[in-house]
Amino acid sequence: MSDDNKQPDAQESVYDADKIQVLEGLEAIRKRPGMYVGSTDQYGLHHLVYEVVDNSIDEAMAGSCNNIHVTIEEGSIVTVTDDGRGIPVGIHKKYNKSALELVMTKLHSGGKFDNKAYKVSGGLHGVGLGVVNALSEFVEVEVVQNGKMFYQKYERGQPVTELKVLGDSPDHGTTIRFKPDKLIFEDINFDFNLISTRLRELAFLNKGLKIVVEDLRTGEQQIYRFDGGITEFVQFVNKNRKALHEQPIYIFGESKDISVEIAMQWTDGYAESVHTFANNINTIEGGAHLVGFRSSITRTINDYARNNGYLKEGAEGLSGEDVREGLTAIISVKLRDPQFEGQTKTKLGNSVVRTVVESVVGQKLTEFLEENPKISQICLQKAILAAEAREAARKARELTRRKGLLEGGGLPGKLADCSEKDPAKCEVFLVEGDSAGGSAKQARDRTFQAILPLRGKILNVEKARMDKMLKNQEIRTLITAFGTGIEEEFDISKARYHRIIILCDADVDGSHIRTLLLTFLYRYMKPLIEAGYIYIGQPPLYRIKKGKSEVYVYSDKEKDDIVKEMGSAADIQRYKGLGEMNPEQLADTTINPATRMLKKVTIDDAMLADELFTILMGDAVEPRREFIQEHAREVEVLDV
Repeated sequence: MSDDNKQPDAQESVYDADKIQVLEGLEAIRKRPGMYVGSTDQYGLHHLVYEVVDNSIDEAMAGSCNNIHVTIEEGSIVTVTDDGRGIPVGIHKKYNKSALELVMTKLHSGGKFDNKAYKVSGGLHGVGLGVVNALSEFVEVEVVQNGKMFYQKYERGQPVTELKVLGDSPDHGTTIRFKPDKLIFEDINFDFNLISTRLRELAFLNKGLKIVVEDLRTGEQQIYRFDGGITEFVQFVNKNRKALHEQPIYIFGESKDISVEIAMQWTDGYAESVHTFANNINTIEGGAHLVGFRSSITRTINDYARNNGYLKEGAEGLSGEDVREGLTAIISVKLRDPQFEGQTKTKLGNSVVRTVVESVVGQKLTEFLEENPKISQICLQKAILAAEAREAARKARELTRRKGLLEGGGLPGKLADCSEKDPAKCEVFLVEGDSAGGSAKQARDRTFQAILPLRGKILNVEKARMDKMLKNQEIRTLITAFGTGIEEEFDISKARYHRIIILCDADVDGSHIRTLLLTFLYRYMKPLIEAGYIYIGQPPLYRIKKGKSEVYVYSDKEKDDIVKEMGSAADIQRYKGLGEMNPEQLADTTINPATRMLKKVTIDDAMLADELFTILMGDAVEPRREFIQEHAREVEVLDV
């Protein structure tokens, strides 16, 4: 979708060979692929697809593309076709090569540097196709423009055919077909669901754009087109929540060549779910647009509350957390030359964006609140309840602080701490039950391993506000043991352990406790997950013994394979609980770093994680039932 409704003048809309500029070559890409696509694992592999698609999306934002088709073929080959203007194929006067070849083989070549061929764009700004070419075993390009179909093939970044005309065609667009290089990537098997999720996101962000993705390996296909754009996006995110008003609030405005598009809807939940994008790039670390949105919405709603009698004169105003409780919002800004910063280069740094967003939200949201008093009343009442709960939570924090629980003045008595004081060397096991906790204390290395037994299931924080949460003894114990504090007091630099290991029984109750813990960590201590501090311990399911030979296995398939090798006389013991293992066994299988198995908890897709926790731990029953039915065949351990 174009960022405004104005038609570019004739000079700006011309996209030909002269628009292609070259800054430098490709030489270092194959030597240092991580610098360009992040890594050589699954993340980097799928980034290749997104870079090709982003070029098609840029055509859509320029108003020149309505359809994108992505196909995954056997042999890890991906084809991306669009009906845009087509990459220019004319000869570039300075380099005496076709513009297509320059785009494919020269780093920082493209039509996105002077803002004439493209007013706004995403991707790697002239790096994308060159990087895909350099890191692929082969790339085939078909361009249809000016009544002709052109073709050229490349291998590992180098052209192996001349640019040639295949014939006549009345259409227009570009097709890129490529296979990632097995010499570069650890695994070149594409994940259909991962690609499909990103393409659905792009379809939401570009109103009316049709994106088809199909997997010829399995026959799966998804067709995305959302004429409601980000309004439908918000409704999609909230599909498992109860909205307080039927239609999301939609805001659009432009200033200083920046367009601001926002859709927002309050729910009866307690968690804030705000997702930000700049030129279709998911800015997971937020930035200027998020800061502008938050400050403006807080000020605007407080002004409305005071002017309409919701707040008594002289009363303390609503905080940002009060206003955003239960809010789902999509913020999409489009601008020239976005500046990204932050640890993963996904934080928007353009300071002017903040003032533009503040102005647009302030004006448009005020108009909406004045014109829709019933919706305004519902949302204000929720914010006021949130403020009351916040005050109750403050008193609860003060109470626990006086008891020395939140500032480390006194560690919980059941925590068996370690002697090492360097958090980077320390780890704590969150163990289900006192029995397993006792075994774990005997199995650990007291130097650097701490044990925290948990009694039963902790509170489901998906269904509780902060004030209720802080009254829960197990939650308070966790906060104290971690040392980071919570909410506005959260400080990851005060974390007492850089490995927090959730260790639960391999049964239904254990799975539930693990999910409850992860929900708490995701909702209230997400930086611990993002920093890579959270792990899941993997206790064995079986001990298989035959004579003097003894093996621990972690899945039914592994058990069946081992038993087949040993023969039917093998003795099989099924572990349903950690307490069934003696300290030596627990140490060998689960505690000792030299022999244990751990899984690091990561958040590859924050929106997907948010949706999953809402489904599993929220109030709505039907989405949970559907999720269980859909994934029932994937269950590895069923406790009946």
